[in-house]
Order: sequence, then C-alpha cells, then structure tokens
Amino acid sequence: MERAAQILAEHRGTEGPLLPILHAIQETFGYVPENAVAIIAEALNLSRAEVHGVVTFYHDFRQEPAGRHVLKLCRAEACQAAGGDALAARAEERLGVRFGGTTKDGRVRLEPVYCLGLCSVSPSAMIDGRIVARIDDKKLDALLAETDR
Repeated sequence: MERAAQILAEHRGTEGPLLPILHAIQETFGYVPENAVAIIAEALNLSRAEVHGVVTFYHDFRQEPAGRHVLKLCRAEACQAAGGDALAARAEERLGVRFGGTTKDGRVRLEPVYCLGLCSVSPSAMIDGRIVARIDDKKLDALLAETDR
C-alpha cells in the first residue's frame, strides 16, 4: 500500500480528487483493492462506504484483478436492437463466464459497458481499449482468438 500512499500524495490539493485517485489506483494495481478503499477514505475524510459506493457505481472500476485481456460488450439499447443480446450470450458461452467474470485461466474478463457512442455502427465492443464496431459472431470469434496469443 506504499504505492497507494504515493498516489494519494500526488493528488493532494487537487479539487475533487476521489475519481482521479481511483483511476490511478486501478491503473497501478489493475483494480481497486479493498485495503486501498480504507486508505483513500481516511485520507479524504470520507467513510469507506462513500468510497465503496463510488467504486461500485462506476462500471469501469474493478474490485478484483481483471484478466490479461478485457472484453467489453456494449449493452445499450441500440446495440441490443442490432443483435447485441445474442452476441452477449455467445460471448458468455464461448468464455464460460457471465458478465463481470474472468475465465478460469485468467485470460479474459467479460464486462458490460453502457454505450461506447457507436450507435450507428452497432453492436460494438472494446478489447483492451481498442474499439470494434459492427461486431458479429465472426468478429467476436476473431477477437477471442487474439486473446489466445
């Protein structure tokens, strides 16, 4: 937690520091560890419940390590209307996990995202920060094959 203390020190004096601190913690550790929540709460004079509430409210924050790859499928209405539900079911089946889960081998974490802003080219996804538009079964299979490397 020494690194977490350094991150807190780097954000001292920043107005509204909670979100930047949480992003920095997750970037450093790959997730927001529970023991970091207590340190952040104490440093910002917040309750642990307040910090936990922010971590659990925003879908981008994780409370456990992600897989080596993170696949985010858009679950917004436009993507659902363009076949996103069937695509989501296929991803869950192929990976053997539900949304919010990581494959047993730690290879891929499957996460929902609620709009990537690509409604006109839906359904869309993001793999390791890279956007993929007009995703279909074939593109999904290709993305998952990339994670095998």
